[in-house]
Amino acid sequence: MTTTAPSPTPTVNGRVIALAHYAARALLEGVLDRHGLTFHQSVTLRAVAVAGGSIAREELVRDVTGSLKADAPAVRTVIEELTAGQLLADDPAEASRLRLTGAGRDRYERTTAETAEITARLYAGIPAEDLAAAGRVLALVTERANADLAAGGGTPA
Repeated sequence: MTTTAPSPTPTVNGRVIALAHYAARALLEGVLDRHGLTFHQSVTLRAVAVAGGSIAREELVRDVTGSLKADAPAVRTVIEELTAGQLLADDPAEASRLRLTGAGRDRYERTTAETAEITARLYAGIPAEDLAAAGRVLALVTERANADLAAGGGTPA
């Protein structure tokens, strides 16, 4: 009788984090594709929704640029796509602000509901203390990476 040793629990490192990220993102992209959105568009809609449905254009650019580590011109292009698709519009109360349209809010809410179901399946059965520990570790890694980027890290000398 042949037995196999159980797989060792991996130590958290960049590869383990990346594999989890890309597996979960592939599921998210499936939802977004069904709703005619890209990942960048979804992140941008979320930023407006979290801001209460209206946000200053430049604040939105900064928020999404920081979240995606994308350059500002690329984020402005995404905003233009969402505006052309009538998911975002100029806020009539203040021209320098953008707001979610009814269609934009609907698209955001539908994709959020679908991804919440996926998230619930992915995290089901994981003890709260494990999720809290993972959250602390990932928040610290993010903080350190952001500090390194701010200091000019990641570029060859």
